Amino acid sequence: MHTNYYFLRQLAPALTERLRGYRVAVCFTQEKDELVIGLINGTTEFWLKAQLGANFPALALPETFQRARANSVDLFPNLLGEQVETVVAWPQDRVLQVNFRSGARLVFKLYGPRPNAIFRSSPEGPAQLFQQKLLADAELRPQPAPPAPTTKSDQSEKSAKVVVPPPLADLPLRYLRLHGYDPAPPETKTRLVNQVLAQLEKPAHYYLIQLDGRTRLSLLPLGDVLETFGGDDPIAALRRFVPMALGRRALEMETRQLRQLLERRAAEAGTAAAHARQRLHALAHEAGYRHTADLIMANLHDIPAGATQIEVLDFYTGAARLIKLKRTEKPQLTAENLYRKGKNQQIEERQLSERIARRETEAFTALERLEEMDTQPALAELRALRTWRKQHGLDPTPAASKAATELPFKVFEDRGFTILVGRNAANNDLLTQKYAHKDDLWLHAKDVTGSHVVIRHRAGQPVPEPVVEHAAQLAGWYSRRQHDTLCPVTVTPKKFVRKPKGALPGQVVVERERVVLVKPGNPFERE
Repeated sequence: MHTNYYFLRQLAPALTERLRGYRVAVCFTQEKDELVIGLINGTTEFWLKAQLGANFPALALPETFQRARANSVDLFPNLLGEQVETVVAWPQDRVLQVNFRSGARLVFKLYGPRPNAIFRSSPEGPAQLFQQKLLADAELRPQPAPPAPTTKSDQSEKSAKVVVPPPLADLPLRYLRLHGYDPAPPETKTRLVNQVLAQLEKPAHYYLIQLDGRTRLSLLPLGDVLETFGGDDPIAALRRFVPMALGRRALEMETRQLRQLLERRAAEAGTAAAHARQRLHALAHEAGYRHTADLIMANLHDIPAGATQIEVLDFYTGAARLIKLKRTEKPQLTAENLYRKGKNQQIEERQLSERIARRETEAFTALERLEEMDTQPALAELRALRTWRKQHGLDPTPAASKAATELPFKVFEDRGFTILVGRNAANNDLLTQKYAHKDDLWLHAKDVTGSHVVIRHRAGQPVPEPVVEHAAQLAGWYSRRQHDTLCPVTVTPKKFVRKPKGALPGQVVVERERVVLVKPGNPFERE
C-alpha cells in the first residue's frame, strides 16, 4: 500500500511538516527510471528518490545520498531553488503533489504500470515529463473527490448498497474477507467496511509484512508482520520499507517464478499422463486391428469378390461382427494392412505406458521440489535458492532455448536427422507454419490429401537421399495414396511453401518443387 491513496494522505502532511521552507538544491538521474531530488534548509538536507519503473514504483526517502561522478544527468533545471510550501495527495488517487511558493508544481504519479514525474513552473505552465513517452501525462489533473452523503436518506442508500471503494486495493479487501466479510449480512458488512475505512483514514500503526511471497507496506495487520511503526511516523515506515522491499525483491521474484514453474510442470505432466492413460484404456477396450485381421483370414473362403462388408461370428467375444471391406482391394491385402496397423498399435501401447510412467514421475518430482521450497529454511536466502535451483536443473535461462521434450507430431530419427509428420489438417498447419524452419525440407504426397512431413535442417549438413526417400515414403503412407504401388511426393525447402489468406486448415501453395516416386510405407516399422 506504499502507493495507495490512504497511505499517501498520511505521508503528505508529514512531508509538509518536514519540508516546508526547504529549497531544491539538485535534481538529477543516474539510473534508468530513477529521479533524485536533494533539498536543503540551511545545513540540513533531505533526499527524495523516486523509483519510476513499471515493476516497483515508489518514493524512497534515504537519510543520505552520494551522487555518482559519471552517468549522472541534471533534470528539470527550473526546479532548482524552488521553496517547498505544501505536499498534498490527490483525492482518491495514487498521486503526490509538491507545491512550491512560486506556484511551481512537481507531481509524482505512482500508477503501477506507468509511473511518472511531471513538473510545471506555474500551475498552467507547460508540463515537463520525466518519462517523456507518456505524453498523456502532460494533461494530468486532479479529479474532485466524490461528495459525501449529507442526508439520512443518502446515508441509508449508501448503507444498503455496500460498495468497497477502489482505493482500498487488495490488502484491505483481504483483511475484510479474513474477518468474515463475504458470508456476513448487509448490516455487518457495512459495519466492517466502516471500521476498515476508519483504520485506513487514521492508522494506529504501519506494518511491514510478508504476504504471498512479497514484502508489503500495510496499514492493516496481515500475513507475517516483520516490523511495526507508529501511525504518526509514515516517513520512518517508508524509509525502512523501500530498501527492504528492493533488497528482497530479487529473492521474492525468483521464488515466485520457481514456484510457478514447478506448479506448471506438475500440472502439465499430470494432464499428459491422464490423457495417455485414457488413450491406453481406449486401445485396451476396443477391437484391435489384429483382432479384425484374424476374423477376415478365418472367414476368407466366405468372402465373395467385390464385397464391401461381411458379417462373421467373432470367436473372441461370441457375438456377430460386421466388418467393412474395400470393393477394389483383396481381403488378404486388407488383412495384411490391418496386421501392420496392429503392430503399430502395439508400439503405441508400449509408448503410452512409458509416457505415463515418465510423466507421473515428472509430476511427482515437481511436487517434491515444491515441498522442499516450503520446508527448507535455507532457501529463504537468494544465493542458496540459486544454488538449489541449479542443482535440480530448474535454471530458467536455458528454458527458452530448450526444445520441447514431446512434440505434438509423429517423430522419427534417421541418420541423425529428425523427421516430423503431421497428424491432421490443423496439426499440419501447426507443423508447417509454426515449427518448420525456412531451411527445413517439406514433403507432401502430390495432388491428394495427406500429412505434411518435415525433415529438420542441420547446419552445414545436406540431407542424404536415403533420408529424403524414407521421409517421402512416410508422406505417401500417411496420405490417400497409402495403398498405391508408387506415390509421387513433392519435396521442397519450407521457404517455398506458403499459406494463402483464407485457405482451409492444412492447405498450402508450393512455389517450387521437385517430385520423387516412392512406394508408400513406414520404413521405421519393418519386421
